[in-house]
Amino acid sequence: MPLEFAERISRIPVYPVAGGYALPDDVALLASNESPDPPLPQVVEAISRAATNLNRYPDPSNARLRGKLSDRYGVPANRIALGNGSVELLLAAGEALLEPGAEIVYAWPSFSVYPHLAAASGARAITVDLDDTDTHDLDAMLAEITVATRMVIVCNPNNPTSTALPLDRIAAFVEKVPPHVAVILDEAYCEFNLLDDPDASIPLLEQHPNLVLLRTFSKIYGLAGLRVGFALAGSERFAQAVNQVRQPFFCNSLAQAAAIEALKHQDAVAERVERAIVARVELQSELEGMGLRVAESQANFCWLHLPENVAESDVVSALKDQGILVRAGAALGREGAMRVTYGRPDENARFLRALGELVK
Repeated sequence: MPLEFAERISRIPVYPVAGGYALPDDVALLASNESPDPPLPQVVEAISRAATNLNRYPDPSNARLRGKLSDRYGVPANRIALGNGSVELLLAAGEALLEPGAEIVYAWPSFSVYPHLAAASGARAITVDLDDTDTHDLDAMLAEITVATRMVIVCNPNNPTSTALPLDRIAAFVEKVPPHVAVILDEAYCEFNLLDDPDASIPLLEQHPNLVLLRTFSKIYGLAGLRVGFALAGSERFAQAVNQVRQPFFCNSLAQAAAIEALKHQDAVAERVERAIVARVELQSELEGMGLRVAESQANFCWLHLPENVAESDVVSALKDQGILVRAGAALGREGAMRVTYGRPDENARFLRALGELVK
């Protein structure tokens, strides 16, 4: 007799993992929104020092890292939760807040993990289409909130469409959300957003105990391989709840050491943002010059719409054959589009040359 699995297993979608991990070193990895910059030498040194104590468990309270984050952002340490990437914090929030009969509201297409939350918990997912500029329609999202709503997620800048909303609109939205609803503001790419200062949303936490800001060391800090995310919460109860539903030691020793050191180098963060913006401007101009419609990016990637007579799968496959990996829109919720991470200048030029030949 075969194994019998929980019914929810059939509901949970498979995360659309990017390919290319077994390909040669000269592949242009433009599919996963990673930083093209390696960790800073000081971060690598911190990891090496921490590696000498791998016979010991990591600090389960993450006290030092939470303390440094508290110093950096001015949020009390007891309102900061760490995670194995911000994804783990999302999944833990779903387990802590959602259950059958509850509802979760989010825009679509948006981050591919969001559908997992309702599927795993048995809650009802309510998705709201982006507007015609590939941006969140906050009024439409507000209209979907009911007494059954437990969570609403706003991804700003939005993954995969790269678009962002100014903080004044986010603040007005949060003000209108009932206090029984957790507002998850997913800011994984906030450092690249030029509409507002990346720290501008933090004061909202003092006004709204139901607000949570999700951030990560995977993108601008270049630590995707170590998986460190964090939540800045308006209430200590959120941090307590997500920690209750998780295994201990969810953030390993090397990750904690790397993140602590990375926080010391905000000058490097500024330099990386500057390089990403240069790439953003250049690619936007070149892609529009090909006649392609490109969303107004505020992230480290772009979202482009292919011509109607060009098959997305053919373009993605042809790019892969040339050693250039991008993400197909169909895997991210919108067929006929592509998400392309800004890489090194040579990788960006290589991508533009190849795509130009495919769509001309």
